Amino acid sequence: MVFQTTAARLRAFLLRAVVIAMAAALAIAAAMRLASAGDGGFGSVAPVATLPPLDGATAWIQSAPLTAEGLRGKVVLVDFWTYSCINCLRTLPHVRAWAQKYREHGLVVLGVHTPEFDFERNPGNVLRAVRDLKIDYPVAVDSNGALWQAFGTRAWPTLYFVDAQGKVRGQQLGEGRYDQAERMIQRLLREAGRANVPDDLVSPQGAGTQAAPAPVPAESGETYVGADRAQGFTSTEGRLRAGRAETYVPATTLRTNQWTLAGTWHVAGEYAQADPKGGRIAYRFRARDLHLVLGPVQDGRPVRFRVRIDGQPPKDDHGSDTDAEGFGQVDAQRLYQLVRQRSSTTDRLFEIEFLDPGVRAYAFTFG
Repeated sequence: MVFQTTAARLRAFLLRAVVIAMAAALAIAAAMRLASAGDGGFGSVAPVATLPPLDGATAWIQSAPLTAEGLRGKVVLVDFWTYSCINCLRTLPHVRAWAQKYREHGLVVLGVHTPEFDFERNPGNVLRAVRDLKIDYPVAVDSNGALWQAFGTRAWPTLYFVDAQGKVRGQQLGEGRYDQAERMIQRLLREAGRANVPDDLVSPQGAGTQAAPAPVPAESGETYVGADRAQGFTSTEGRLRAGRAETYVPATTLRTNQWTLAGTWHVAGEYAQADPKGGRIAYRFRARDLHLVLGPVQDGRPVRFRVRIDGQPPKDDHGSDTDAEGFGQVDAQRLYQLVRQRSSTTDRLFEIEFLDPGVRAYAFTFG
């Protein structure tokens, strides 16, 4: 009887452990989906209690190196971002507006750029992105991910709200809930004794890749082209073949959220590279906006492309990086807005053809 009781207790303990582990896994997965879906989780408990040391940054842009001690007495908004992330880009208009509006009231906005792709580790690329995006506050370049780990960050973008005593008072994962975020900034500034803190809210209007997502959520999700995380690929020969140049014959039909390659491509872990001209990608999607992270193989050698939607020039549905006939060029490693429709009620077939050699495709995102 003693053996049976002990075994029963052991089974009950193991069952509880499994339930707890499953709940934790679901919570983490939900947080990650929250950030990528654009519906931010505001006010959750931050994984750190106080502002961690900032000496893990590999470089600083628009500022001498900042320290946690040197920021005491200031209210600090920390924005973890990476410049090819559509969710980060759509958050930027609000973060910029807060930096400008509350700077004279003692707010310090600190951008922490932690890369997703290898090309985002290059400080020169980050500097160019900061200038192109008109960011005018300090940016810590976190190319080794030291600050990401120090804060316990799990997703892009993540905002941390730090009071004047250096305590992390909350975090927000993902896009949205900007009114609550700004109310938190106002509250912390008033707690710090700042006078005449405004009580109205900003309402910036982003353009291009920084435009707000469509009111109806996209039914197509982030899709990686590199072999490490590729999903939804199809062709007449089947799967992607990584590690060497291959000639792909495209699938004759695509279901929603399937994509295919045509021409000669070298597929690596992070990207697919078309060395000869004429490489093509097709994707059947349902969303208002379609973006694609692209880059030339060699800096200073832009690659021309042409986009078609359902076999025709995009006309009024062209993105900010194409004209009405679908022409554009890849001149830097970044996210390109290729389609911006007036509505997103039906599936569309997107096709891009590269008219010059030497281009890399990394990931699709939608809005």
